[in-house]
Amino acid sequence: MFRVAVIDDYQGPGAALDCWRKLPQDSEVAFFPDHVSDTEALVERLAPFDAVIAMRERTPFPADLLARLPGLRLLITTGMNNAAIDIEAARARGVTVCGTRLLPHPAAELTWALILALARRTGAEEASLRAGGWQRGVGLDLAGSTLGLIGLGKLGARVATIGAAFGMRVLAWSQNLSTERAAAVGVTAVDKEELFRQADFVSVHVRYSERTKSLVGAPELALMRPGAYLVNTSRAAIVDRDALLAALRESRIAGAALDVYPVEPIPADDPILTAPNTILTPHIGYATQGNYTLAYTDAVEDINAFLAGEPVREL
Repeated sequence: MFRVAVIDDYQGPGAALDCWRKLPQDSEVAFFPDHVSDTEALVERLAPFDAVIAMRERTPFPADLLARLPGLRLLITTGMNNAAIDIEAARARGVTVCGTRLLPHPAAELTWALILALARRTGAEEASLRAGGWQRGVGLDLAGSTLGLIGLGKLGARVATIGAAFGMRVLAWSQNLSTERAAAVGVTAVDKEELFRQADFVSVHVRYSERTKSLVGAPELALMRPGAYLVNTSRAAIVDRDALLAALRESRIAGAALDVYPVEPIPADDPILTAPNTILTPHIGYATQGNYTLAYTDAVEDINAFLAGEPVREL
């Protein structure tokens, strides 16, 4: 019997798919919709399993946890990057770590849902309407405004294209961005300081690493105009949390829209929940039916290939 644990299946999409039928008959799959953060409880849950399928970075797999799972043979993450897995420690213990494909558009689409919600105050207006109010605020025009992108990879480029369709001027910066790459996407490459000074909306689209940790900090937020907004659908640690909270509470920026947090699921006492002028979503940038179907189908292919001694999508 080859036992597989599908963890952090919050909304239940994994358990509802048909792809699991393609596993060998002597396989068994267990689905866990709840998140376990306590190490002892997590070890107890995962100890019986040969393989674990992790949904993105919801559950970290550091070296000390891996050392307590001697039966683990295969660790699959949705996506081909996962900063929460100690890959070297896994390899040292003989654990194969592999990944899956993910669709490029869901996070870009959520970015625009957040930008539009900020610009047209849809959340506040709906709440006012339900409370008996009518037209309590005035929205912003996207056409003619400036969008500043931190990162111009696959996601950033998609966001840029939509911004141009709205009639926005689009600027971009990243540590490796060339003027040729920016021009190919129809974007103007600028230095970081200029981007924060000019943008009406700053949106983050770089991967998290030690190099991008606190990339958006107090100096960058200080450059933003009082009427400008920050959007982060990438990783929480890219934005300095304390600096952002201070900027929001002191009204030094107009607001922020966030889909990512230092601790997830977000604790009830997280100070961002009481910060003014914010739109918050529970890390749903990638959470679409199409993405779940693709990722879990690829995970099944990884398991079958692993059991057959064939190449997997190894990280």
